[in-house]
Amino acid sequence: MSIATPPSETEVKTGQAAPQLGAIVTPRGVTFRLWSTKAHDAFVVLFDDAGREDRRPMRAVGNNVFEATLADVRPGARYMFSIGGPPLPDPYARWLPDGPMGPAVVWQSDYQFKHRAPVLRADQLSIYEMHVGTFTHKGTYNAAAEKLSYLKDLGITAIELMPLAASVGQRNWGYDGVDWFAPFAPYGRPEDLQAFVDEAHGHGIAVILDAVYNHFGPAGNFLSAYSPEYFTPKYKTPWGDALDYTNPFMRRLGVDSAEHWLRTFRFDGLRLDATHEIRDDSPQHFLEELANRVHSLRDELGTPHFLFCEDDRNWPGLVTRFHMDGMWADDFHHQTRILLTGERDGYFAAYEPTVAALAKCIERGWTYEGQLWTVGHERPRGNPADDLAASNFIYTIQNHDQIGNRAVGDRLQEKAGRDGFLAATALLLFLPMTPLMFQGQEWMATTPFLYFTDHEGELGKAITKGRTSEFSHFEAFKTGKVTVPDPQAEKTFNDSKLNWDEPQQKEHAEVLELYRRLLRLRQSDPVLSRGSRHETRAWASGNVLGVERRHAGQRRLLLVNFGKSTVPLAEIDGVSLDTAEPILATADITHGLLPSKSAAIFSV
Repeated sequence: MSIATPPSETEVKTGQAAPQLGAIVTPRGVTFRLWSTKAHDAFVVLFDDAGREDRRPMRAVGNNVFEATLADVRPGARYMFSIGGPPLPDPYARWLPDGPMGPAVVWQSDYQFKHRAPVLRADQLSIYEMHVGTFTHKGTYNAAAEKLSYLKDLGITAIELMPLAASVGQRNWGYDGVDWFAPFAPYGRPEDLQAFVDEAHGHGIAVILDAVYNHFGPAGNFLSAYSPEYFTPKYKTPWGDALDYTNPFMRRLGVDSAEHWLRTFRFDGLRLDATHEIRDDSPQHFLEELANRVHSLRDELGTPHFLFCEDDRNWPGLVTRFHMDGMWADDFHHQTRILLTGERDGYFAAYEPTVAALAKCIERGWTYEGQLWTVGHERPRGNPADDLAASNFIYTIQNHDQIGNRAVGDRLQEKAGRDGFLAATALLLFLPMTPLMFQGQEWMATTPFLYFTDHEGELGKAITKGRTSEFSHFEAFKTGKVTVPDPQAEKTFNDSKLNWDEPQQKEHAEVLELYRRLLRLRQSDPVLSRGSRHETRAWASGNVLGVERRHAGQRRLLLVNFGKSTVPLAEIDGVSLDTAEPILATADITHGLLPSKSAAIFSV
């Protein structure tokens, strides 16, 4: 952690700055600072090894800020705050070894980074999404680091870690985080996370963090105990009152958190969760301020610092106005999945199950460009994305949402079959858009990724009940033949852990080799390594999708047969293969036939 320079007392008193809060190590000791609109007085509560309390008064410095600089306190000290009642956890804590309900530890980084971050262009990213707790049997940063050589050999260039902000319990997806500076303790110490990022950089792999700035989890959030003004009833989100980003303290909390992960842990960027739920009426939107701060670190820290959004609006302004580097474009996933599986439940009903619709999605970047969205509340959705580059679109055929939000956490091949899965794989990794893969996808893992939590008491019971009722209207669950795994059961978490014996088995090893070949092509092929939308064309010929990519006078062609019948290559409209040379195929095409649910890549 860099040594912070506290704002002047004048700045605090006049409201010119929302100061950095929490425990900040300075040359004069440790400065403790909190903001509370409820408190008349405040104390730092220090704890010795026996748990005995030592209360130190904090002075009011204006604007509801309380502060104390303690020269005799060192990193490693355990503390909480009191604002006239029992001790409260510090929501700005940098390290919470006992979780969000317990004392924080004054933490200062002394980790010495050995490796420089890789400097990658956006069109060089191939992202591997990872949940630390289920990626390995041990579920720790150190155990994940042992797999970095494997990931380097796979050919991915970036890892995206699911959220790490501290949350209650021992297991969680990460979206219930309540402390935006402290990494989740069950995965290891902060230094272990730093070492993981450092070792990834040593393998030439960037590391992106999934960050949640639209809500706090349902347990362990103490911000309202200090100041209800962190939230606003003006807007409602799926999690309750929205965060009030017109409040300078809420704004400083989000921006400082982002900088903390990038500066202290050397992350190479952030994926921002559900940005459509971040509401802000300020002259400068919080997301724009966040982007400006993050990008300002590029020159200082020597890494591009990518910013990607999950956002359901199909709004190009996230890139063109707010300076994001791209967004998850789920329309591609939905179009591909319904073609392979025939599923029409939920939002899949809003998509046309034709190859022509998928081709148009690829050409336009996404499907909805202002058409009426008819699932739930009817509304126009989306805008044309003509000004966006290919790298601005994050495409996927599987991610944590599209597996974990299914009732039984089943992966794509369960419905699409092996052949359909391989065909979708070839399509994903051929396109110039930024591909994202979910852990284990590269060997067609059979382990599910289920929804799991670890909440106590009535909250835990409510989550179990809610998960069951969520799928009660689906036919398979009405009959009782299929049950929804209890998200609170430890077995649900353990069942979601990858089985690392699978890549050694012949069926899975063949899939793994296909991923390696396709990812190598993305890096080395003179056409596929350059990601331009303007040099990409997609079209439909019956049940066959054609995608052509061009660069510097060379052409590559992908054909994907989504139909149930074999198609002669010579009969596919818009294709001339007289001088074509096959590069890769997911099935045998030596007899001039493209089998059902297969894909082939040609140099033409």
